[in-house]
Amino acid sequence: MRTRPNYIAGAAVTVWLLIVALPLYVMVAASVQTRPEFSANGPLSVPTSLTFENFLMVFDSGFGKYFLNTSIVTAGVVGIVLLVVPPLSYAIVRSQSRSTTLIFRFFLLGLAIPVQAVIVPMFYLINSVGLYDTLLGIILPTAAFALPICTLILSGTMRDITPELYEAMSVDGASTTRTFLRLVLPLSKGGLSTIAVFAALQGWNGFLLPLILTQSESTKVITLGLFNFQTQYGINVPGILAAVMLSMIPVLLVYLFARRALVQGLMGVGGK
Repeated sequence: MRTRPNYIAGAAVTVWLLIVALPLYVMVAASVQTRPEFSANGPLSVPTSLTFENFLMVFDSGFGKYFLNTSIVTAGVVGIVLLVVPPLSYAIVRSQSRSTTLIFRFFLLGLAIPVQAVIVPMFYLINSVGLYDTLLGIILPTAAFALPICTLILSGTMRDITPELYEAMSVDGASTTRTFLRLVLPLSKGGLSTIAVFAALQGWNGFLLPLILTQSESTKVITLGLFNFQTQYGINVPGILAAVMLSMIPVLLVYLFARRALVQGLMGVGGK
């Protein structure tokens, strides 16, 4: 039976595409225009001549240092999450004790606590242990706030592994460590990709923690470096959009290479 085309859905998709594409067009078009041209023609204008002076100005303003600091923070956050969350989720899923369940529920209380509510005591804590104005002082609390949701995601993925597979590993004489490494991790690759992408976004887009926990130029990250394009006389819109465009590239690359496993992680166990 021949189905009729869904014009309403097509129109809705077109509208959504325009909503998503318009800001991207403004960002790309403005980043290759001069500041006077952008001010004269407006954000929706088509560039009459291409210029890359905005990108050169971005790197001259210290963007390379901010990019390196942000990369270090992101790698640190992802590393901590991938080291802590998989064994923690495995213990939560496989343990039958009530204490583990209570600890897991208490651990998930972190989802209800926004970082704004604890930023002042966190500042005093980071300062008292000598980590103020260091990248490690950003990495540790960022990873801590990412742990609850990442644990929830990965434990949900691991719960989808059937008991028969665990029984088969036990029959083969596999230890708990071998079962974790040879069975659980390969079948949880979708969930691992999901928490890695989430942790990377938390580390890359962090603003409040770097703002409060750092002050020197040497520890500034990209989100704080964007303030360099704002002065008392106005905002350099083409310059800041060029910086935003450069800061988006790593996130897009991460999603490009991890998108398939990410979708599998959201749907269930990757590779099952």
